[in-house]
Amino acid sequence: MATHSVIDADELDPGDHLVVELEGKEIGVYNIDGAYYAYTNWCAHQSGPICEGPTSGLLEAEFDRDQMETTTEYVREGEIVACPWHGWEFDLVTGECHSKPGVKLISHDVDVEDGEIHVTV
Repeated sequence: MATHSVIDADELDPGDHLVVELEGKEIGVYNIDGAYYAYTNWCAHQSGPICEGPTSGLLEAEFDRDQMETTTEYVREGEIVACPWHGWEFDLVTGECHSKPGVKLISHDVDVEDGEIHVTV
C-alpha cells in the first residue's frame, strides 16, 4: 500500500468531492463536514462510476399509531451518494449500501498532514 498526496485540504470545501487517479484506480475523495472519506469509483451493483453520482440526504419518517400521523424529516444532506447508473445509494460516512445489507463501497484510508489530504491505496 502506498500513500499519495491528493490536494490541499483547504481546496476541498465541505460538501465537495473530487475524483483522482491513483495507481491506475479512480478514487473519489469527499469532504463531509470537515471529515474526509475516500472510495474506489466503483458501484458494487454493476460496476458503475459511483463517485460521479449525485449526493443528497435521507428522508426519515415516523408513524404515530395513536394519532395516525406520519412525520418526516430530511437529514444528513450531502452524506448519501447515488450511483448514476441504477440509483443504488451508499452512505458516504460508512460506505454501506442503504438497500442491501452487507454491501459496501471499497474504502481507502485518508489522513491530513501539513494541510494536505493523503489517501492510501
